[in-house]
Amino acid sequence: MKKNIRNLDFEELKALVVSSGEPEFRATQIFKWLYEKGIEDFSRMSDIPEELRNLLVSDYSAGLPEAVEILKSKDGTRKFLFKLNDENFIESVLIPEKERNTVCISTQVGCKFRCAFCASGRIGFIRNLDVSEILGQILYIRFRENVKVSNIVFMGMGEPFDNYDNVIKSIMIINNKYGLNIGARKITVSTAGVVPGIEKFSKIGLQVRLSISLHACDDNTRNRLMPINRKYPLVELLGACKSYIQTTGRRITLEYILIEGINCGERHLVNLANIAKELNADVNLIPISKNKNTGFLPPSPEAVRHFADLLRDKKIRVSIRDSRGKDIDAACGQLAGKRR
Repeated sequence: MKKNIRNLDFEELKALVVSSGEPEFRATQIFKWLYEKGIEDFSRMSDIPEELRNLLVSDYSAGLPEAVEILKSKDGTRKFLFKLNDENFIESVLIPEKERNTVCISTQVGCKFRCAFCASGRIGFIRNLDVSEILGQILYIRFRENVKVSNIVFMGMGEPFDNYDNVIKSIMIINNKYGLNIGARKITVSTAGVVPGIEKFSKIGLQVRLSISLHACDDNTRNRLMPINRKYPLVELLGACKSYIQTTGRRITLEYILIEGINCGERHLVNLANIAKELNADVNLIPISKNKNTGFLPPSPEAVRHFADLLRDKKIRVSIRDSRGKDIDAACGQLAGKRR
């Protein structure tokens, strides 16, 4: 099978072009065709010499994943089910808003971390996505659906830092001025707490946003909800977060799913406030989406607002995320990479 050319970053493409006897600027031209124009057919690259085009046709492909199902929510959210070349499936979500269009993308088929509230983990881990499959989700929405994408969140299926190298390579292409040219501050990576990934991420040199899927502030509760906590307990996770903040000077966001009877009592609130103060972090509260497979339920809207108000009383910056696309299973924790 031919290699997908979108697995090459800009420097690798330059090396390929030079090795074929062409000047470096040809790499810029090809990158623009791939990412500014979304071309999938090398023969349409009209300013590329025929000999180089023939080389690309011979050795590479430039296709995108196939969307086999697109569901539209009553709130405008769209969920895409993509079939990959090996017959595996992943899901991505387009969240349109007045001033921006955010795409939530997947990084793995399935997930090995099996968070209790997440549909992806119930599949188990199948494989990592390659760079072209990560980028292909964005490019499909940008060019096949004709949507100007402004923001990217790595919050779909899989744990981004468990596919670290491909995720970082994708980010570099997303941010590259000849690539998708999306500003670093409009890219967010969310991790369940892979400590080595957080440590490496602090050194990439881009102002990409980091979110921590916290969801519990004591080890017993977090062990129950997020088995990854047994490998990287809270003391190690918070240490990595402090080191990240010191290294980058950037603020992190703590994602906190609210589950009735599990993690939204008074002691949970106090612990969350203490951690947020310690890290000078923002808190994003997410009432859990109902899921028949977990049995978990969200608190009442009044209880959610009260929880947020009490955090604000403690001088914590807090927002409540109203998960979009619940009616099409596109909300937080609902992506599973399969047909309805």
